[in-house]
Amino acid sequence: MNITRRKVIILASGGLDSSTVAGIAKSSEAEIYGLSFDYGQRHNKELQAAKKIAKHFKFKDLKIVNIDLSLWGGSSLTDKKKLIPNKGINKNIIPNTYVPGRNTIFISVALSYAEAINADFIGLGVNALDYSGYPDCRPDYIKQFQKLASLSNKRGRENKPIKLWTPLLDLNKEEIIEMAFVHNVPIEATWSCYEGGRTPCEKCDSCRIRIKAYENWLSKR
Repeated sequence: MNITRRKVIILASGGLDSSTVAGIAKSSEAEIYGLSFDYGQRHNKELQAAKKIAKHFKFKDLKIVNIDLSLWGGSSLTDKKKLIPNKGINKNIIPNTYVPGRNTIFISVALSYAEAINADFIGLGVNALDYSGYPDCRPDYIKQFQKLASLSNKRGRENKPIKLWTPLLDLNKEEIIEMAFVHNVPIEATWSCYEGGRTPCEKCDSCRIRIKAYENWLSKR
């Protein structure tokens, strides 16, 4: 997809992936609008990171929407009674860090925002190779949601659909780190840890994936 000088909404979590998407958009001279969510996550430190990324890349705006998914929990990210898994990824199990319906809710809100400001793209940091098996980060999910996005609003019905832009979808985390450096992402300002402490726990799935990828990237330099 060609986003050069187009209006783009970035779902900005403050993590490495969404920040890299923002970096790519900035390199393409896109007009960037950030959208973040305070959804009752224990690691809401990521919102501070999102603000830093927005400032670094000079977003036109960054909106933080409050949607408290901790009201019903269902995930260790929104229910502090549940323990964050720290034994490594099991490819056959979707971990309890999966937040029910999170991306469906976030993308739906982004579509509303995009239509309101006449944005052409919604940038998502999802990737299908180095992830924890979440159902709403997979290519088939994105493909089907694009169909819904094209049917669910005025722009889509007028044959000017808002596109879900997923430039990292087929990349592994090591390749994403490379892209981050290429596109001037301040990696030290991003936040990936699920625990949300003062410093990364280095044990949760998100930390493990990031650390391993960075070490692999360094070894090839």
